[in-house]
Amino acid sequence: MTAFLAIDLGAGSGRAFLGRFDGQGPLLTEVRRFLYPPARREGRLRWDMGNIVEQVRESVRDAGRLADQHGERLHSVGVCSWGVDYGLLDAAGRLVEDPVCYRDARTEGAIDSVTRRVPREEIFERTGIQFLPFNTLYQLDAHAREGLPASAARLLMIPDLCHHALAGTLSSEYTNASTTQMLSLATRDWDRDLLGRLSLPAALLPPLVPPGTDAGPLEPSLAAQPGLQGTRVVVPATHDTASAVAGTPLEPGWAYVSSGTWSLVGVERTEPLTGAAAARANLTNEGGAFGTVRLLKNVMGLWILEQCRKEWAAAGRELSAPDLAAGAASIDAPIVLVDPDDARFLAPDSMLAALRSALAECEQPMPDEPPRLAKVVLDSLASRYAQVVDRIEKLTGDAIPGIHIVGGGSLNDYLNQATADASGRPVRTGPVEATVLGNAMVQAIAAGRFATLADARRYAASALSCRTFEPRPGSPWGRVGRRPPVVA
Repeated sequence: MTAFLAIDLGAGSGRAFLGRFDGQGPLLTEVRRFLYPPARREGRLRWDMGNIVEQVRESVRDAGRLADQHGERLHSVGVCSWGVDYGLLDAAGRLVEDPVCYRDARTEGAIDSVTRRVPREEIFERTGIQFLPFNTLYQLDAHAREGLPASAARLLMIPDLCHHALAGTLSSEYTNASTTQMLSLATRDWDRDLLGRLSLPAALLPPLVPPGTDAGPLEPSLAAQPGLQGTRVVVPATHDTASAVAGTPLEPGWAYVSSGTWSLVGVERTEPLTGAAAARANLTNEGGAFGTVRLLKNVMGLWILEQCRKEWAAAGRELSAPDLAAGAASIDAPIVLVDPDDARFLAPDSMLAALRSALAECEQPMPDEPPRLAKVVLDSLASRYAQVVDRIEKLTGDAIPGIHIVGGGSLNDYLNQATADASGRPVRTGPVEATVLGNAMVQAIAAGRFATLADARRYAASALSCRTFEPRPGSPWGRVGRRPPVVA
């Protein structure tokens, strides 16, 4: 049997899975999980890229040994990750400095700095990308104003750095590059005119490659390890949401939510959506696998609740996500909402203090028990999902009959049901590992196992068990207004 190694790097933790596609459906086998939280070094919040690369390499070694033990052929390996962050290499291909994490404060005021030189409306029309303060465009602008290292010769996104370490490549995969707000919608290449007007170093940018590109064999020291002879590096859709959407058995017209630390809420299209109304809604047109466009909006996601859990744990109260969701479901209380996309929730010193402040502004008391506060957070996410889906439906003119939630958040039954109630649409959930499934599927398509993404999705859908949550008549959402005013 042929196996494919899919490595998914989240914003602080990674996992590696072997994907196999036999006659019984997709089989995913966990190979390795690892942590790499950002830490403050050299005045910035940074990723330990050396540790990340070594964990990736160890994952490849582990997968080779596992495949060898089972008499399998490990055909290829591919890495996907979060977007926007990058590292700089020198002319010899060495990392110049550890990448700065998108939650670092260096981009404060960067959007204003950039839009004073090129109008906001023009940037959206050129790139089609949502304005977020941590987009690569603003990170690079802040970096340039601080002073770029003189030895910098090439800029690579996080998964591109991993592929460089595995196969020596110096290219950037399209879906992750599309998150930078530095690509032209018209040419699907770097917008060198925009970068020139902003005095940003376009010469650092590598050539772009599409998902499914064969980047070559593993570098010799890895290729000599057990089970890795002949293994290739195949570039998947390297933005984790692009892989997650590829791995989602979407019904025609349905919206998706890739739910985790962030929630990416959107629809799959063949053409981008720009114009004044899309700009006002602050939607984004990111690249998808095989020529698709992910029209979506970034929502803060379960990061808010996870940070609360860390504070409660530090105070001696260990509370699991399932316990908080079950507790929230047992509470019969009015729905209270905050805006999960409020900037105060991005990287606060205390998430509990940030929530207390937000609740005070809408004249609501801070809940005294964790499940009650979890209910506020989860209801607020469900409301935001519904807002975004409604806005996309209105702007595109295409009916959205349902919402498909994948990723870790799809295990949160309270959030799933609240989303169905808030949106008035059925919600389907699973697979949890949509990102690694989509990553492996792209590799399998490149290997000729499937002819198209549609073929791979049909194959996966035939074997996946998805749950459905229907909107409940007379749910509490009817009393708060099912569709609160949409904000950008």
